[in-house]
Amino acid sequence: MDMADGLKKATMDFKILHGFPSADLERSWRDYLARAEFPSHYNTPEYFLEPYFTRRRPFAVLAFEGDVVRGVLTGLHEENKVYCGLPSRPQISVDPTNDPDAAQRALMEGLLSEAGPAELISVFTWPSLELSVFADRGFRRRQLPGNVVLDLSQGADAVFKQFSKDRRRNIRFAEKNGIEVQMATTPQDIVEAYEVYKAWRGTERKELPGTAFTFEVFERAAQLTNNRRLFLARLSGRVIAINIFRLCPGGLFESAANSSLDEFMHLKPNELLQWRGIEWACNQGLRRHSLGGSHHFLVRFGGTVVPIVRYRLDCSWLKKHDLREAVREVSRKSLRKMPPSIEKTLRRLLGEE
Repeated sequence: MDMADGLKKATMDFKILHGFPSADLERSWRDYLARAEFPSHYNTPEYFLEPYFTRRRPFAVLAFEGDVVRGVLTGLHEENKVYCGLPSRPQISVDPTNDPDAAQRALMEGLLSEAGPAELISVFTWPSLELSVFADRGFRRRQLPGNVVLDLSQGADAVFKQFSKDRRRNIRFAEKNGIEVQMATTPQDIVEAYEVYKAWRGTERKELPGTAFTFEVFERAAQLTNNRRLFLARLSGRVIAINIFRLCPGGLFESAANSSLDEFMHLKPNELLQWRGIEWACNQGLRRHSLGGSHHFLVRFGGTVVPIVRYRLDCSWLKKHDLREAVREVSRKSLRKMPPSIEKTLRRLLGEE
């Protein structure tokens, strides 16, 4: 008999929220988070305090068995699309001690109700929570590259030993060159951090999507210290790089955003920022650290690359989103068969670099 057979079957309902919950509902929600395996910030009630989402119609779906919360799904509306997470961050969880299919079903029904006439609905999850109920409803499964994830329960020293040799060397190099890392604690710290963020947004080294956050939005986010920490790297008192981490106490620690001044990159402040964040998280009893991607810079921190799985329901006429993705996949396979120089040129023309 597998684990699912041993769990009691449950009948569940859902509740949709568009703002911070009442006291009773908040209590039930937090009781659930204490049972969740690795709860994340965007699965907490504080999701509704995020200043980044105010114009994007944030919502949460809670699965209930009686008065007990058994699952949480959060998301946003983007014009005629609904996103529950991103390729770098799932925003769904269910109670591991109960009937996961019943919780999934309640969350899915609540999501479909909230989505209404949306033509595209995307839900991102970790592979440890496969959304079979969503798949049965027609959501198409696609495995994405995922994130580097570190096991912080080993302690900071053990995590550090798993870094690549050059990563450990660069961290020591940054320290020897006078870089100091501290957590933002004052209004002036936030002002100086924002100046780095603005300069990073304006660099000619890369093109960044979206528009820059105003200082007011940046400041409000930095002040949400129950679920966020802003770390500053200073050289001779000047802030030269910043890293923002999200967290759910007792659960998941996530690297959310990094900004740095180009002229100081050779001193390796970003490696030291990540390491100081990891040390702090270990001391706080956080159990897992998701680095938010799996590119080469992050892989050298050790850990394991954990895929992220997207379940997507295309409700558009002729399923144009699925068709477009299929065409792109065929194109990518064709590109990979071409000489590297031609492949790079065509990818640039297609906007894939």
